[in-house]
Amino acid sequence: MISLGTKAETLHRLRPILSKSYVLPLVLFTVEEWRKSPDAVRGRLEQLGSSLIVRSSARREDSAKGSKAGAFLSVGDVTVGTLGDAVERVLASYGTADDADQILVQPMLESVRISGVLCTRDLSTHAPYYVFDYDDRGGSTTSVTSGSVDVRTYVRFRGATEPFPHRELEVIFAAAHEIESHCDVPVEMELALDASGSVCVFQVRPIATRPVSLPPSEPVLADWLVKAAKKIEKLSRPHPHLHGTRSVFGVMPDWNPAEIIGIKPRALALTLYKEIITDSIWAFMRDNYGYRNLRSFPLMVSILGVPFIDVRVSFNSFIPKGVRDPLSEKLVNHYVDRLTSSTQSHDKVEFDIVFSCWYPGIHEDIARLSQHGFSGEEIGEILAALRDLTGRIVSPSGLWREDLAKLDTLKARQAGVVRSGMSSVDKIYWLLEDCKRWGTLPFCGLARAGFIAVQFLRGFVKLGIMSQQDYDAYFLSLDTITNGIGDDITRLRRGKLDRAAFLERYGHLRPGTYDILSPRYDEDFDRYFGEEGASRPAPPDTRLHRGFELSVAQERDIAGLLASEGLPLSARDVMTFIKVAIEGREYAKLVFTRSLSDALVELQKLGKQCSLTRDDLSHLSIRVVQELYSKLEALDLQDILKREITANRKAYEMTRAVRLPDLILSPSDVFHFHSGHHEPNFVTVGRVEADVIGEHRLPSERLAGKAVCIRSADPGYDWIFSKGIAALVTQFGGANSHMAIRAAEAGIPAVIGCGERNFETWSSATRIEVDCATRMVRVIR
Repeated sequence: MISLGTKAETLHRLRPILSKSYVLPLVLFTVEEWRKSPDAVRGRLEQLGSSLIVRSSARREDSAKGSKAGAFLSVGDVTVGTLGDAVERVLASYGTADDADQILVQPMLESVRISGVLCTRDLSTHAPYYVFDYDDRGGSTTSVTSGSVDVRTYVRFRGATEPFPHRELEVIFAAAHEIESHCDVPVEMELALDASGSVCVFQVRPIATRPVSLPPSEPVLADWLVKAAKKIEKLSRPHPHLHGTRSVFGVMPDWNPAEIIGIKPRALALTLYKEIITDSIWAFMRDNYGYRNLRSFPLMVSILGVPFIDVRVSFNSFIPKGVRDPLSEKLVNHYVDRLTSSTQSHDKVEFDIVFSCWYPGIHEDIARLSQHGFSGEEIGEILAALRDLTGRIVSPSGLWREDLAKLDTLKARQAGVVRSGMSSVDKIYWLLEDCKRWGTLPFCGLARAGFIAVQFLRGFVKLGIMSQQDYDAYFLSLDTITNGIGDDITRLRRGKLDRAAFLERYGHLRPGTYDILSPRYDEDFDRYFGEEGASRPAPPDTRLHRGFELSVAQERDIAGLLASEGLPLSARDVMTFIKVAIEGREYAKLVFTRSLSDALVELQKLGKQCSLTRDDLSHLSIRVVQELYSKLEALDLQDILKREITANRKAYEMTRAVRLPDLILSPSDVFHFHSGHHEPNFVTVGRVEADVIGEHRLPSERLAGKAVCIRSADPGYDWIFSKGIAALVTQFGGANSHMAIRAAEAGIPAVIGCGERNFETWSSATRIEVDCATRMVRVIR
């Protein structure tokens, strides 16, 4: 074993003992040596060649207490003649340099094929995973550490025996294993694969992060991963009541648990979502609306606490009942194959993969099936079934009208349950039962209708019947809950609506709909709408005129389109459906979430009786509480709840530690995988809510306690860590970029490399919540 020292000392000690990688020739000297005799130092550099890199090697860098990753400068493409300037620039980055601080000089490495940073443990949890961020486009040795580009991330369980995806990774990991064998602590290393296929090592340093708790051991995690792989294999087998020869599993298709409850939810949020939507309600709705009957099939499965959509079940549920079984089998297999080859579409399967309704312009899109072995007759059968299903849904007598009526029933029953003298257990039971029957069931139906409505509008734009400006104006004209809240907040700040009236309408809402840790609006009004609301100028009303009318020509074109398809609908029928469906979807959510939110309030009351905190309750399965309604146990209530909480809290430690891909294509993916494009990297397991500061406001704003959003978090932004920031969000970068490492060491919740769409949404918000444990970011306002 070698002892790890400064950057230069560690490389010097490794250089003579490595056989599967190499360290470039190096010269190290102290600040004192440079100050006393710079010419003598220059003389020692002649052996290194003509193109050099001057690198930092300060004593406070690369220690077990902190890496200072990216805090100090390196200067490349240096000649002996320009050495002095480069050394002084590096020294200046030290701030106050000690005489014993070092400078490291090496030859520049040319013709790089792959460069990256490999950690021998997960940075946030220290779970037994290798995490390799790399750039395989060649040329740069600093693109990964700088966080300036999109990088690839390969995650591999330390006990994995599966073959590597390609030979180059095998070579790099062999070199990493050898380096690791010479170190007595977990390390991270910067390295590159050169043009000859050899691995060059630039840096090896101890992992300086400190996890909140110790992760499961490698043998324990290995045992659970084997069980997870077996579970996936079993769920993927052919099923007599399902079409498709195999399945895949994703966190974002269909009902999108990643967005709704997070990738690593606690037991309460997970079981609530399963109970009121994904176990059975979703399938009842699709059966009612004319799709295949998938009742009894759970849509969402939990793999070590991580919620995944069973994509084969989802794809079956999008097939109209009118499609024959052999063709349905062929169609599901095609959908699965298409997703497997286009994994970037897993968060938009209804737009890119499946055909779940008829819409204007579908003929051009569905024609692509002919390129995948579907005959014209088969395409015609699918199209006819979609047209028939859509016509019945859009019809003025469609189920969406009944679904809207059910919401009135729920509102009446909500008030009756809440005002009753029932116990908290009984109220929770009936609030959730009513929520399913009169709330989430119609909500699921209206959500399906709303999707079809948007598909119609997009189709009108595609066919030129409406312009993009018409499309935007139409949405602004709708009386949706989103628009209504915005208008009411403006009225509130202008003194035209009092707080009590506002909270009567919206007080039950909470950003984390299923999360008991997320306060309701009426529990913490100022948190969501700002204590300064009364004194701050009200925002101007920028909404367009609410009225929107089709022109005569547009109405004629829509009528002609519907007639040509044999749909017994008028243009007015369609536009009425679109308006009611989109508005109704949001209204249904406003109504059913009151039942859910009130149930969580009653759960808090129950917890208070048993001396349980909200944090305790977040680990409670809702099924345990529901069973109490019709079951009497010998144990006291407090003992029943605490037993469940203790078991789930322990299981959650496994959930926090496990690394799984967003899309599981085969059982082996539980052991190693490449992260999907723009899959955010969550650093630490912290949770924080803070006001947002965008990149353009950094120089002029106080950053203490703020969530800082930066597109490219290169080390030049290192100074922000001295400002007491609450959270960091970046568009680019990987799990092992300098900024990710610094955030982990500082214990600052960070989302690194979230992608353009997420970054634009989060950075433009006023206030966000970053919850790294559940891997979620919520817009508060």
